[in-house]
Amino acid sequence: MIKRIFLVALLGTFLIGCKVKQKVTYSKRNTETARTNPKKTIPKRTTDDDGLYPMPEDTGKFVRMEFTKPQDYIDTFSEVAQLEMKAYGIPASITLAQGLLESGFGKGELARKTNNHFGIKCHTGWQGDYDFHDDDEKGECFRKYNHPMYSYRDHSKFLTGRSRYAFLFDYRNTDYKKWAHGLRKAGYATDKRYPQKLISLIEQYGLAKYDMAGAKETRVANKEVVITEKKVRPQKKNAVHVVKDGDTLYSISRRYSVSVNDLKRWNYMYGDTISVGQELTVKTEKFN
Repeated sequence: MIKRIFLVALLGTFLIGCKVKQKVTYSKRNTETARTNPKKTIPKRTTDDDGLYPMPEDTGKFVRMEFTKPQDYIDTFSEVAQLEMKAYGIPASITLAQGLLESGFGKGELARKTNNHFGIKCHTGWQGDYDFHDDDEKGECFRKYNHPMYSYRDHSKFLTGRSRYAFLFDYRNTDYKKWAHGLRKAGYATDKRYPQKLISLIEQYGLAKYDMAGAKETRVANKEVVITEKKVRPQKKNAVHVVKDGDTLYSISRRYSVSVNDLKRWNYMYGDTISVGQELTVKTEKFN
């Protein structure tokens, strides 16, 4: 059970972004302006975009968290990783291992100056704050957050919002080895030993237990079916919904008892717009 006190202390504040320009227009002078002029025109938000759990209003203050050892990092973010697993389906062990590796358990230079714990670069469409850091190339643009918590949320949205990672969600969210190799296959990192490094961290610190806790929680709703119908096994089947006048992603999700995020992921959608006659893939379940 996650304590409200932990959430209040951890959530902190999150950033008010500034618009990112094309990479060729970045300059050190522009970066310094962004650092010294924290007042933005973008409205503040009091909750996250998906309404999964409350996030406080940003005060514009950069929160730096200090960690003396990897276990301190794990103790701090394990509950957040489990919340993100429940909301987005990404194994908590993978999220924690990536955070440990990419941020140097919160002590790396990039993490300390940007609260970016996953090495996510600006990419096209990023509307938040940013800073520069030498990675594969010199002076690359990386996303910047006022609190590490929002790096964790952005990591979830980054993986679920890009089609090249869609196949990962066909894996069981307790199979961290497949996820580790899948991330490398999808191009998350250029390091050929990236999967082995993630797996090593997961096994060294016993991070798989956080996956099992999350999986157990999601199975509670199906407990009665498992007990009374032991010989009946659900199998996934794809259905096609043809959009009619008046349909919304929300109404379609309610009709098939799926989430809006899943609908968008299955159909590689990056917005909420649908049109009459559009065919949407829906993964339903039937009993055989």
